[in-house]
Amino acid sequence: MKALLLTGPSGAGKSTIAQLLLQRQKELAFSLSATTRPPRPGEVHGRDYYFLTEEEFDAEIKHQGFIEWERLFSGYRYGTLWREIARLQSLGQIPLFIKDVKGALSLKQALGKELLTVIVVPPSLEALQARLLARGHLSKEDLEQRLKRAEDELKMAAHFDFILYNEDVMRAVERLERLLKQKLL
Repeated sequence: MKALLLTGPSGAGKSTIAQLLLQRQKELAFSLSATTRPPRPGEVHGRDYYFLTEEEFDAEIKHQGFIEWERLFSGYRYGTLWREIARLQSLGQIPLFIKDVKGALSLKQALGKELLTVIVVPPSLEALQARLLARGHLSKEDLEQRLKRAEDELKMAAHFDFILYNEDVMRAVERLERLLKQKLL
């Protein structure tokens, strides 16, 4: 099984890069995560996430349905289902994962060499702070917490196959496409 994983700190641009990559590379398909959090307005079960109750999530754990899972600071649980990978493979597509660094390391351990791991990094912590502030909805404490976490996550860059600097999103996507052609496509 071939698969691609994008990780990096909040605000590094991994979701934007993934969206552009999915539009340009039809062999890739986004791997939906399961979560216990309720859907946000406009989110749909089976399109954005697999929204599970606590009991359903527990049953998946009991039956070894997850490749990896974790409980975030929000209290909600998120995980990668084995059956989601099987679904994408049955369609002939390469799964694309977007994970935080902790989840990425767990997924890498579970899938091994079949997974191409890419950490997306901002040009600087100052640039990252500006990106997070541009979102406009973070408290000062949340911003400080995310920046501290980003520093810790960036120290883990050597654990991933490729470091993708995102100083310009289209250049980053083009670099990633070249890497994919060498390694996965």
